Formats: sequence, structure tokens, C-alpha cells
Amino acid sequence: MSSVPADVLLSRAALSRLFEPSDAVGLALTVAAGPVDALRIATGSLKAGAQLHHEVAGRLDLDSGPHDVLAEALERWAPRLKDLAPERDLATMGRLGGRLVVPESPDWPAALGDLQLAAPLCLWVRGPGELPTLKRVVALVGSRDSTNYGNAVTGDLASGLVGRGFTIISGGAYGIDAQAHRAALAVGGGWEGTPTLAVMACGVDRYYPAGNEELLRAIAGQGFLVSEIPPGSSPTRWRFLQRNRLIAALSAVTVVVEARWRSGALNTAHHAAGLGRPVGAVPGSVHSANSAGCHRLLRDGSAVCVTDAAEVAEMAGPIGSEPEVEPAVPVLDHDGLPVQDILLLDALPVRATSTVDKLASVAGLSTREVIAGLSRLEIEGLAARANDGWRRAKKP
Repeated sequence: MSSVPADVLLSRAALSRLFEPSDAVGLALTVAAGPVDALRIATGSLKAGAQLHHEVAGRLDLDSGPHDVLAEALERWAPRLKDLAPERDLATMGRLGGRLVVPESPDWPAALGDLQLAAPLCLWVRGPGELPTLKRVVALVGSRDSTNYGNAVTGDLASGLVGRGFTIISGGAYGIDAQAHRAALAVGGGWEGTPTLAVMACGVDRYYPAGNEELLRAIAGQGFLVSEIPPGSSPTRWRFLQRNRLIAALSAVTVVVEARWRSGALNTAHHAAGLGRPVGAVPGSVHSANSAGCHRLLRDGSAVCVTDAAEVAEMAGPIGSEPEVEPAVPVLDHDGLPVQDILLLDALPVRATSTVDKLASVAGLSTREVIAGLSRLEIEGLAARANDGWRRAKKP
């Protein structure tokens, strides 16, 4: 943060409180005039010339005429001028151990540039280290009223992806979001990277929804809480919808695990598709309303079907960049043993002990075969010798 001029930081901090997310006129003004002069113009300390009015209108593909969009925006912003206190907001972030990341910062996520004029003015960030890079970030999103099926699939996807070195990004809400964050934190506890990142629709000093406070505190400690609006800001429907574009832009892949026919998760998927990012959808029961949105994406061709972490990881990079992973199956004691040893293993008691003669009778083997087999099983850690016989041992 020290490498960024102080007036730039203060200006972007102030503008993030003055403008609502995706305020096209405000963003166009900032691009055209720069953040410092944009704030001076917005607050009335500097008058915009005719050329700037035309440039702002041009960036918005509008004609500057009787209804000057910049002049109208200045009136719209005026009621908020009294609330500007960028020094206070930056001090609040300092007390929280957070920081303001701006486009002039070396750690600004370059992926946000794909949003073009809709790119955020800044990011208010809580969390240790630097923000993860696009190639290793996957968004898992879905219904707030998730089902047991959706929660189970989300947990498997998140844990499998974090195990492959990916960061899971979501919105910190109830349901699929929360499950994705929890599973990522559970796997990434001892990992040096970033297990998860939550993009908030309110200030990062607020834990919303309140029921996820413990989870959001954990994310701030082990991952990142990120917002484009300053500390103390409340969530609104508009801010939730605009938050989704950031989730999509920061992710290499967006996966919708569960979504109803009309769902905010579909909004995130549409943002991702518009940015040229791959979108995946998890199929569900045809009787489940919570999967209707996923099936809609699949039917429209907006998403591809994904069922496990390996398929999602492949979408995040060039085809073949991820090694094919066999489905995880439990390793059994019998695996790899010849038939005679399997018969002998089945004959070995777990708690009591048995003699060689009795084992030969139970397994249907000769005494010589039992003695040879016991030696092999002992080496494998599957048979244990006791004073009066043999018993079964668990494989190490």
C-alpha cells in the first residue's frame, strides 16, 4: 500500500463510498479524469470542462446533450458528500488488520480488468498475504436453502479442489456458499496458500449474515474477506447482484452446484459466461426444485456438466493439464492378495486366536499352505502371532 500515492488511496476510498457498485457514470469519470480529479469534480471543488463531459459520455456510448449524464450524476451524488471520510475508513481497516487494494497497487488482481468499465474502484481486503491469481481460483455458488445432496457435493468439490492447490471463492451466504467455505477451510488449515475467499455485499467489518459470523471470522483469519464498498456499509439487493460480477471475474471457473429456476447463482454464471470464463453445473434430481437452475444452464448450453473436482480442475486449465484421477475408493485388506491368502485372512479371528490346524480346517487349506500364508500375512501386517496361536491384525 505504501507504493501507492496517498492522494490516490484517499480518493479511491472516498469514491467507493460516493458511488454505488457499477455506477457507470462514476466509473467513466474516474477513468477519464483519474481518481484524484474525479473526486474533486464529484465534490464540487473542481469544475468539469466541456471536453470531459463529452469524454464521459463517449465512454458510455452516449451523446452529450441536453441531458448531460455527468451533470445529472453530480446531483445524484450530492446527498452522500457529507458522509465521505476516507481517512476514517482506512483507519478502520488498519485496526482490523486489513488494507485497501487499488488498481495502482502491485497486488491488484489483473483479472478484474476483464470487467472493463464495470471494474471496481478498489477492493477493501481482510486477510493475510496476497490475493490469489486467477488460474488457481474456482467459484462454487448455489442456493441458500441447499439440500443435503447439494451440501455433500459442495464439500467434495471444495475439498478436492483445495487439495489440488485451488482457492475456493464464494459469497459468504448461507447454504452452498457456506458449505464451500467450510470445506475449503477444513482441508486448507495447514496449507500455505489461500483456501478460500468470500466476496461480501457489505463492508468487510460486518459479518453478514449474522449466522455465519464464526465462519466469516475464520475466513478473515485463514483466507480473505473482500468487498468493493467501504467499512460500515450495509448489504442491499443491488450490492448482492453486483457482488456476483466480482466472483465471476476473480475466478478461472464458476460452478453452480444447486440453483432454483430464478437464483442469484445463475446471475454469477451469466457474468462468468459473459467474461468468457468456463461455467460448470452439477446435475441433480429432476424432481428437485433446487437443481432446476442447473438443469436450465445445461439445457441452454451455458454450462458443462461436472461431477467431481478433477473435472472442474481440467476446466481451469488447458485440456490435459490436470492428470486423470481415479475415483477414490477405500483400500481393503484383501486388495492384492492371492486367493489362498484371502481364504486364510477370512479364517483368522479378530479378537481371539486360532491354531494352524484349525485355520487349515476353516480355510480349506493344507497345513503347509497355512504356515506359508501366515508368514506372508505377517509381513503385510495382516496377521499377528500370539502365544497360543494367530489372530487377524489391521493393515497399517
